[in-house]
Amino acid sequence: MTAATTVTVRVPAKVNLQLAVGPAREDGYHELVNVFHAVSLYDEVTVRRPDSAARVSGISLSGATGSDVPQDSTNLAARAAELLAHRIGYRGGVDLGDLVDLRIHKAIPVAGGMAGGSADAAAALLACATLWNTGHTVSELAPLAAELGSDVPFALMGHTAVGRSRGEQLTPLTCTVTLHWVFALAHGGLSTAEVYRAYDRIRPQAPEPELSHALTRALEAGDAAAVGQALHNDLQPAALDLRPELARTLQAGADAGALGGIVSGSGPTCAFLARDGEHARELAAELEWSGTCLRTVCAHGPVPGATRTQG
Repeated sequence: MTAATTVTVRVPAKVNLQLAVGPAREDGYHELVNVFHAVSLYDEVTVRRPDSAARVSGISLSGATGSDVPQDSTNLAARAAELLAHRIGYRGGVDLGDLVDLRIHKAIPVAGGMAGGSADAAAALLACATLWNTGHTVSELAPLAAELGSDVPFALMGHTAVGRSRGEQLTPLTCTVTLHWVFALAHGGLSTAEVYRAYDRIRPQAPEPELSHALTRALEAGDAAAVGQALHNDLQPAALDLRPELARTLQAGADAGALGGIVSGSGPTCAFLARDGEHARELAAELEWSGTCLRTVCAHGPVPGATRTQG
């Protein structure tokens, strides 16, 4: 049995280099081809064995949380811990607080299309598996991750990968270059469900999604400029329909010399590819000066998925 009483896992945000969205399926999901890319913006999830003398109720949050992050059992990280607990033998009637004290430090933008909630769920799975000495490998946790959400398995894997079906069926992709990013954060969030509803309205006869070979060739060749040209998101028109001001942000990035720009996932964060780290800092300053976004953050990728830093 492990002697660890505290485990901390660091987990990255993602940007979608390609998001091809097919027609709606009978189960309500859409068939996707989703090229995920993990970037160096991290949340940290810490789990501790509960101290009955100093019990913490619910979930402890710190960092850039905002009001959209639940602090109860509806939080995806709490759901991940409960799912794993049930799979290893804990049944109904056991309160999660009797098993683990869950603390989340957030740096991934909330409701920004960068899968922060999914990242926290992946981190909670790995952290609890370590704390409880379940013996699960990352690959063995992946099916549980898929039950929690379409983006959760990638947060475990990290690096660069293509996700098919609803995004949970992952195949690693080769990326031979470090890509430097600027993320322009917007005022407020966007509901993923609303964006998909707008997509269905705008594109009622969506074709079956296909992987961009121009993108995979550019990643394999390490050609950042070609990657920038190949960025594509089928949900972008829907996000712009709901938040027209994002078009100004995308134009500001283009005017500032970005190699490419895209709405990340369902938005509203806009991602811009830079030539290198220095160019990323210059691009971030130009975007903030333009007044078209709330603020900017810089990052690079690809980076590994959920990783233990303590315990």
